[in-house]
Amino acid sequence: MSMLDLRGQIRVLDGNRAGAYGVLLCRPDVISSYPITPQTPLLETLYKFEAEGLLDAEMIEPEGENSAMGVLLGACAAGGRTFTATSSQGLSFMGDAYLLAAGNRFPIVMALGMREQVSPHGVFAGQQDAVLVKDHGWVQIFTESGQEILDSIIMAYRLAEDSDILLPVNVCYEGFYLSHHSQRVAVPGQEEVDEFLAPLKNMKRLKWTLEEPMVFSSYTVPAELFTEYRYKACAAHQRAKGKFDEIDKEFGKKFGRSYGGQIEEYKTDDAEIIIVTMGCSTGTAKVVVDRKREEGVKVGLVKVRMFRPSPRERLLEVLNGKKAVGVIDRSVCYAWGCGHNFVELKALLGDIERPAPIMLDFIGGLAGADITDQHVARVIDSTVAAAKGQRQQTVTWLSLE
Repeated sequence: MSMLDLRGQIRVLDGNRAGAYGVLLCRPDVISSYPITPQTPLLETLYKFEAEGLLDAEMIEPEGENSAMGVLLGACAAGGRTFTATSSQGLSFMGDAYLLAAGNRFPIVMALGMREQVSPHGVFAGQQDAVLVKDHGWVQIFTESGQEILDSIIMAYRLAEDSDILLPVNVCYEGFYLSHHSQRVAVPGQEEVDEFLAPLKNMKRLKWTLEEPMVFSSYTVPAELFTEYRYKACAAHQRAKGKFDEIDKEFGKKFGRSYGGQIEEYKTDDAEIIIVTMGCSTGTAKVVVDRKREEGVKVGLVKVRMFRPSPRERLLEVLNGKKAVGVIDRSVCYAWGCGHNFVELKALLGDIERPAPIMLDFIGGLAGADITDQHVARVIDSTVAAAKGQRQQTVTWLSLE
């Protein structure tokens, strides 16, 4: 038995290795990826699995990220289960192939070790690479821990390959904070994961074969047919939201861990103000929410787990009736001078029951900077002040002010 075979065991693993075990458990047919900081250890671990005979997959070494995705387009068209991983500039270099995966409804799963985009140059944690492709047609799931990375990869295959969905999925995690930080991780047993993914065996999807050749990614005319493709892709994204909630609940029953589906709610029932997070800063934020609760502050937290498609309906349920909302963003939307999550939440204001909550944005954690408990306390204090009618600035840059 290989020393690397930790299936069915509890171990201390960093996020990259946890993700690699998630991939191993899902039995992919083809893996093609190009190493880039900070996802490289995930890829190295997969090659070790293959060398030890644990992973029975075709490992294809491309000359770059665009080629890596090109390989998977062909493998997926032939009906294979596929996986890749990248970060930052690698995702940008994927470019057109990344779009082709979504447009062709190929259920590829990709681990995205998030880091800053140039320029200025930086290899440390941020969410800019992921949010820049938020409207490229991929489902995006953001994670908080190494355990959630592993579990989300398993759930990602269950969602992506569902015949009613058929969409590619990003499993996103911050570089270094999660990719290289070691935590307690329970690695499921192979039989359990096989049972969880078993419904996919009966799912139908088009497959390119020599016996039944077909054309994909061709020049599409007339415009009505192109429009139909777009419409059906949008409809699949909307179906993915409810489906993901169902998958999360089923996962919880099977493995004893669940994450709320599209969003996770923390102490929101009686909350007057809400703090919104996405990614690994959530753990720090929960600790501060607990402290503020002890001080009598009625604050709750919402973690956005499914960023794309937008968990609009779930967010409306939580935010209706609240006095103020403070959003912690680890990205920048240049056009609006705020963070991307803040833009998403502001878009909900027209559908929120009146009076709508006051919304504030707090940008922090760029280029690997810490989002500290002091930062989160400041977010809560400012949001409470806004709820009481005290004027606050709409956007605060935590590391600068």
